[in-house]
Amino acid sequence: MLPVRPFSAVRLADVLTSSLASLQAAPNALGLPPAAKAVVVLADGLGVSSLRARAGHARFLTGHLAKTDVVDGVFPATTAAGIASLTTGTAPGTHGLVGYKVLDLANDRVVNQLTGWDAAMEPLTWQNQPTVFELATAAGIASFAVGPKRFAGSGFSGAVLRGAAYVSAETMAMRFAAAREIFDTEPSALVYLYVPELDINAHAHGWESGRWLAQLEALDAETARFAGGLRQDEGLILTADHGVVDVPAAKQVLFDTVPELVNGVRHIGGDPRCLQLYTEPEVDADALAEAWRAVEGERAWIFTRAEAVELGLFGLVRPEALTRIGDVIVAARKLVAYYDSREPNQSARSMIGQHGSLTDEELRVPVLRLGAYRR
Repeated sequence: MLPVRPFSAVRLADVLTSSLASLQAAPNALGLPPAAKAVVVLADGLGVSSLRARAGHARFLTGHLAKTDVVDGVFPATTAAGIASLTTGTAPGTHGLVGYKVLDLANDRVVNQLTGWDAAMEPLTWQNQPTVFELATAAGIASFAVGPKRFAGSGFSGAVLRGAAYVSAETMAMRFAAAREIFDTEPSALVYLYVPELDINAHAHGWESGRWLAQLEALDAETARFAGGLRQDEGLILTADHGVVDVPAAKQVLFDTVPELVNGVRHIGGDPRCLQLYTEPEVDADALAEAWRAVEGERAWIFTRAEAVELGLFGLVRPEALTRIGDVIVAARKLVAYYDSREPNQSARSMIGQHGSLTDEELRVPVLRLGAYRR
């Protein structure tokens, strides 16, 4: 019943660390050549399968995407875990952002890793790994994060972007223009450029919608324009934190309607395609996992925390992060999404685009190389 897919040798966590190494003319996991300036574009939600399926609308991107430019992201295939792995160069179990919503054991609550930061969840201690930006600064290399103004100063940004100077730019075109300005004014620079538009439209309308397609075309055009102006010592990498699948409303599973699936469950975290269930202290996680396998084993991979850690799904897990991982994890393998109908706020059920699980559509992301990094 356990997933057996092998993960790629090079992962999302290697992308930004390799870019910094290239600015130091040092060996790196991606084999990037030396450069003076690097920009890593993170297109939230741009999985390889979706990109290839719409190749005609992204001719520049797909025209530069080689077979070897595809890697695995992280598990769970969710933004908080993926971006943190990119910007720390570590696995979710090490940086500690092990899902979208996870257990804060000290305060007996489930917290949203993107928007739920408060005084009881301090970014520096919750995510205590040094960021690539901090390492760059220590090496005398200026580092920048370019993204929408609403993310500047957020708890999540404090956890994963610390060390970078935040540059606010609202539109995709403005962000690429800001990166060009940084390149024009800094002798050496590491730039992280965040593109949330694809993920936003995938959740609201689906990745097969016209609105998602319009954002892909915009990204293709802006990347092509920026790449055309790159100088000999300037490199660009375009990657993503995860891919997306569209789940129709008819495929929503209201798991709480089966009592044995929620008996003894104290908290429910994760994503609709990757539930993390936290049990009452006296509940046997193995028994709960078996109950889920009996009911949902055909549609999901189900494993206990111990099994997930042994399989290495979260990478090396530091002690403080262990309790944040669910006692039982339910990762969808069919085109379904799991919801709790007892939850007062059911707005999440309006989402079409979903992600979080172990399928290739959700895990496989591009690492497209341009400028000084082009092979």
